[in-house]
Amino acid sequence: MTEWNNLILDQLVWIVGGLVVVMVWLFVWNLVQGAKLRNMRKKYAMMMESTGIENLEDLLIDLKVQQGKIEDAQEEQLRQLGVLNTQLPKQKAKIGIKRYNAFSERGSDLSFSVAFVNDDKDGVVITGLYSRDGSYVYAKGLTKGESNHALSGEEKEAIVLAGQEG
Repeated sequence: MTEWNNLILDQLVWIVGGLVVVMVWLFVWNLVQGAKLRNMRKKYAMMMESTGIENLEDLLIDLKVQQGKIEDAQEEQLRQLGVLNTQLPKQKAKIGIKRYNAFSERGSDLSFSVAFVNDDKDGVVITGLYSRDGSYVYAKGLTKGESNHALSGEEKEAIVLAGQEG
């Protein structure tokens, strides 16, 4: 047991010296970190002094909540845009008009054919025939640019003109 005590006493100087070095190093480390923290607090105080915001954490939380709401609204808008993109080609938005003189021996080109079609050329063609005796209007449904009723040359031309819109 004496041998152990002598061994510990011989090494005690080194152990105490090592602990003192570690303690000094930790003390210096603490001072450096304290200086960095004070510097950061000063910068934070300067940044926040003219904003009128007392708590940056609450502000960041509010911004995160607002961002979530904006993302939800954007998802809803994208869903609506998808619906519109599927419905848009079905809309009868392409229009072609052909004016002509239906009765070449008398009158002027007051007769017309108007085609309202979508991208698939589904829709309607409306023809108005004008003469001195009266005016007549006819409507013919279209499927793929064809009708169950006979189409005149002017009606076909109105359909072609509607298909050329872009």
